[in-house]
Amino acid sequence: MVYTIVDVLLEMFSFTFLIRAFVVGILVSLCASLLGLSLVMKRYSMIGDGLSHVGFGALAIATAFHTAPLYFSIPIVVAAAFLLLRLSENSKIKGDAAIALISTSSLAVGVVIISQTTGMNTDVCNYMFGSILAMSKSDVYLSVILSVTVLVLFVFFYHKIFAITFDESFAKAGGVKTGTYNMLIALLTALTIVLGMRMMGAMLISSLIIFPALSAMRVFKRFKTVTICSAIIAVTCFSIGLVVSYLYATPAGASVVLMNIFTFLIFWAISAIIHKNPRRNGMTKKVILASIAALLLITSCGNIKNEAAEQAVKTSAKIAEEAELSVPEGVDLVIREKMFIAQVNDVYLNSDDYIGKKIKLEGIFMDMFSGGSRYCFVIRKGPGCCGSDGQVGFEVSWNPPGQIMLEKREYPKRDAWVEVQGVLSEYEESGTNFLYLALTDLNVLEKRGAEFVTQ
Repeated sequence: MVYTIVDVLLEMFSFTFLIRAFVVGILVSLCASLLGLSLVMKRYSMIGDGLSHVGFGALAIATAFHTAPLYFSIPIVVAAAFLLLRLSENSKIKGDAAIALISTSSLAVGVVIISQTTGMNTDVCNYMFGSILAMSKSDVYLSVILSVTVLVLFVFFYHKIFAITFDESFAKAGGVKTGTYNMLIALLTALTIVLGMRMMGAMLISSLIIFPALSAMRVFKRFKTVTICSAIIAVTCFSIGLVVSYLYATPAGASVVLMNIFTFLIFWAISAIIHKNPRRNGMTKKVILASIAALLLITSCGNIKNEAAEQAVKTSAKIAEEAELSVPEGVDLVIREKMFIAQVNDVYLNSDDYIGKKIKLEGIFMDMFSGGSRYCFVIRKGPGCCGSDGQVGFEVSWNPPGQIMLEKREYPKRDAWVEVQGVLSEYEESGTNFLYLALTDLNVLEKRGAEFVTQ
């Protein structure tokens, strides 16, 4: 059977969280690429790295006080951006030194707070290394609103930003309020960094700002042309990176960065060719860029020739087909082997959408005893934080946990491979709400699936 990129995208868009990831990722990539040129030319390329570390410190404080990370981080990072600008303009601490001072201080504060409170849990790791697939609906709505705000402000003040980017002194002499527009750039950058942390992580967000601008500047010289090209590069690299992440089960943020590196190398090669033919610059640019566009079009419309990619698509398509065929009547969601971790995270993050829905999954049966009560789980093993393996799945029970057993039902032996169906429900214990599957069916299977999952 022949698979095309269209088949892959249709399969990806069958997952709601991947649709959200594409929407947020494209908007944030656009914001980062538009601001990237100004930051690179003003020699503030590493401001993204510095502000992301500030965001990590703010995240640590938000986690310690059990508040929403994004809502808490935004004002902190904006204030840090303004402080960086003031330090660079009005003190002896300039540019990179000011960024290093604030970023390392914030990172140290964040690490100390986390070590004394929650530890390096999954949510913290998501913000350090990026997890665009694990976003709640409220995070998505906030990200979309802020991204659109950044884009509108950039377009509206484009000419002023252009003026202070190329020659701030001349712009100031011409009556432009450079201080105000520098603050505007700082504000837009801070918002973009906070949004991008969820996608790329604190460790990689600066690449989203730097690479598209540097790639475009290798070939083009006009500010407007570089800006447009940078935006196209950013969106294209994000989209391809997310598809590669889906096919090969690689981290989404790192995959996007690798696509940006590959694109930079291509544009560097184009630049080298152009400089060898200075008299035919215009024609050379058009021919090379047209060739690249045609190649991308043919590739996207043609077959995926790489055997590994085709095998990955076949496997995921087969899993999806088997899941659809085996869905009993009345089941609302099947947790597939493909994207297992992301699907489970989506249920937890957006539990209001799933409470009362019947869910089906396979996994390892686990149990534990605490305070005289037995707690049962169906899980699969996945990559945990800082190198340790984690457990991903749901608590399951024939009866509401913590209550007197209404009907004695048998549970399988520990480490058995089971298929379960249950209605997503919640119970309260010690003032905290927990999700669990109220079981309607549990079967022990002889054939085991993939116990370790990566997505």
